[in-house]
This record gives sequence, C-alpha cells and structure tokens, in this order.
Amino acid sequence: MKASGSRQSPPRRGARSRRAGIDSRTRAWLRHHRAVGLDSARRLLRRPLSSLLTMLAIGIALVLPAGLWLALSGADDIGRRLQDSATLTVYLSPAVSESRSMTIADTLRRHPDVASARLITAAEGAAEFQQALGLEDALAELDDNPLPASVVISPVDTSPAAVRDLGDQLERVDGVDEVRVDLAWLERLRQLAAFGRRLTLALGGLFGLGALLVVGNTIRLAVESRRREIEVVTLIGATHAFVRRPFLYSGAWYGLGGGVVAWLLLALGGRWLAAPLHDLAQSYGAHFGMPALGWQGSAMLLASSTLVGWLGGWIAVHRHLADARPR
Repeated sequence: MKASGSRQSPPRRGARSRRAGIDSRTRAWLRHHRAVGLDSARRLLRRPLSSLLTMLAIGIALVLPAGLWLALSGADDIGRRLQDSATLTVYLSPAVSESRSMTIADTLRRHPDVASARLITAAEGAAEFQQALGLEDALAELDDNPLPASVVISPVDTSPAAVRDLGDQLERVDGVDEVRVDLAWLERLRQLAAFGRRLTLALGGLFGLGALLVVGNTIRLAVESRRREIEVVTLIGATHAFVRRPFLYSGAWYGLGGGVVAWLLLALGGRWLAAPLHDLAQSYGAHFGMPALGWQGSAMLLASSTLVGWLGGWIAVHRHLADARPR
C-alpha cells in the first residue's frame, strides 16, 4: 500500500505544480493589465489639455445620437399614454329610446374586447354640446334634440388593428348607427417614431465613426511618438498583443472620458430645457417631464463610448504597428 501511494504522489505533485504555474501566469497577466491601465491613465493626465480636447470631441460626437434617443424615449412614452387613452364612440340610431340605449350599453359592456363603456344619453350630449360651444339659446329654439345617444368605449387592446376590428364588430350590433374610430393621429405618431429611430441609428453610426476617427488619429500620434520604445521591446521578443495593450487602454480611457463628457452635457442640457418644456406642457393641460438617462442608460452610454475608444485604438495600432517595427 505504501508503494502504491508513493507511485501516485508524483502525478499529484505534477498537477499541483501545473495549477500553481497557471495561477502564477494568471496573476502576472492581471498585474500587467493593471500596471498598463494605470500607466496609460498617467500618460493622459500628463497631457491634460490635449486629453480633454480629445474627450470633448468624442463626447460632443455622442451627445446628438444620445439626445435623439432620449427624445424618442419621451415620444414613445407619450405615444403609449395616448394609445392607452384611445376610445371609440358608438353613435346609436336616433329612433332608439333611452331605455333601449341603456340595454345596448349593457350589451357593449359585456363584449370581451371592451374594457369599459359609458353611456351618454341624447339629453346629456346636447347639454355637453351647449356648454362646449355656448349655443344654449340657439339649441333652445329647436323643437327636437338632433343629437343621438352615444356610448364611449375603452377597448382592452388599444393597438390600431385591434381597435379597427372592434369597431367593425360593434357596427353590427342592433341599434348602432355609426362607430367613430379616429386613429389617424396615432398612426402618424407611430410613423414619426419609426422615422426617428432610423434617423437616430444613422446619426449614431455616423457620429460613432467620427469618434473612432478622433481616437484613431490620437492613438496613431501616440504610436509615432513611442516608435523607439516599440522597436526596443519588439527586439527583445515582445508580442503584438504586449505592444498593442497600452494603446488599447489609452483608447478605452479616451472613450470613457468622452462618455462622461456626453453624460454631463446631457444632464446639464436636460435641466436647462426642463423648465420651458414643463411650462409648455402645462399650457396644454398635460404633464411631461424631460426624459433622463437613468442608471441603465448611463451605463450603456459609458460602455458604448469605452468600446468605441477601444475599437479606435485597436484599428489605429493594427494599422501602424507594422510601420513602427524595425525593418
């Protein structure tokens, strides 16, 4: 048994040594990444003005698509509110009596696609019409009330297709003269939102490309300024990944700084526009606040800007690394 145990111990020691070697290499790799990241940040801090100008250029390039995305989020919220308030007006036949109108209204309430139904009798409709238009004296001269009874329907499904289908079904109910469904404004709002989303994507891609060019040009200049250093480390066996790493961190720092600049500009711009926008909404009897990024939008903005900076650095180094090596 002792001999058997002695035969198994070398493989165990070998496995432990391999794991120790892997852990050691992993720790060394992480230490190098941390050192390179901190050194790249220090290099940017040594040139505060040029670094700030690069970050400002990236931030300004990202503000417009991010602002359009926020505006579209606010428009989508308004569209959902308007769509939730979509109603159908069911006009009953003029010959229908008031008791028959109540029966029809009860029938409509029991429809599975109807959330609620409010009956407006002919007398109530005439009173609302007189109050809205100030025609009390003119309507008082009429012998008969020309307005029919109506039922205001709130549908369960407020999508345009479902509302139209419900309107077609309600028109077939006995005693219903006409169903008024006005969804043209909602369709226009939806088309404008679709156009705005495509415009935001196009501008986001265009300005993202501009940010890539800004970072790429900055990193290209950094590669040229450190050409001698790159030649030396390449001569002693440094890999492309080793040489590329500090420039990738520099690009990521530029992108992160640009994202912070864009976030600050959006926050300040939102506060600046909040007061007049609130007053405008109140003048229409509505409540609308300036949409904010929130923590998810902020994280997405910073991650996207960092990725743009890293990608710009990678493209620049990949293109100019061969020229920076000794011939």
